[in-house]
Amino acid sequence: MSRLITGATGWPAYLTSQLFLAATYVCVFMLGREMSHPPKIPITDVGSHFNPQSYIRNAEAEFRNNSVNTIAMEGQQLSTPRAYKRSPALSNSTWYKGILTSQMAGTADNGGAFDLVIGKMRQGTEPPPHVHSREDEFFYILSGEMKVYADGEVFQVTAGECMFLPRGKSHAWLITSDEVHLIAVITPGGFFDAINTMNAPAERMEVPADADIVTYANADLTETIKVFEQYGVRLLSPDEIRAEMPQYPL
Repeated sequence: MSRLITGATGWPAYLTSQLFLAATYVCVFMLGREMSHPPKIPITDVGSHFNPQSYIRNAEAEFRNNSVNTIAMEGQQLSTPRAYKRSPALSNSTWYKGILTSQMAGTADNGGAFDLVIGKMRQGTEPPPHVHSREDEFFYILSGEMKVYADGEVFQVTAGECMFLPRGKSHAWLITSDEVHLIAVITPGGFFDAINTMNAPAERMEVPADADIVTYANADLTETIKVFEQYGVRLLSPDEIRAEMPQYPL
């Protein structure tokens, strides 16, 4: 690394040789990294305090670190989704705040392209008004009815109908039948990774009917709010609810 270029002597030649080697490392380093992450090697101090050896060591360390990160990212991205068949069963179903959810597709299946869930809910288990900053949601109602509050409107959605809820739009729903059975597609995927940190295995393929079941209405939502915030979901304040969905009963 410290060998001088053949035929050159003295400090200018030494500096030239080291700058040549540093430039070589930097070129290789830039070819091996994503351009959206510029190198963090300081190059402004090129006066009397410039240290070629330190510059090269920094470049080598950054190159090694970047290579490790790139390999790890490529390993995740190159995992090829596999074809599969799946149906709602206890093995893929959970109870979450009084809701039965059967996850048909998620991050592990498609690399985060979308979540697909078949859910059953009863009156009183609906989530509070909220907004997603990352995901679009699409519901198809298999049975039952519910009112959906979104974009300043109220939509009555019943079996055989669907509802699209775009990201960035505050929304809520209230079940107007005893239960609702629906299919939910959320894109991009990953939101149910948050749900899966707070749910429990379903004991049967029905919504839990126990009188003391924890729901959004009677739960301490402190930890739920923290988890949701990590996934870009925020519960609305009462003032926001009044302003954005005045028809929603508080």
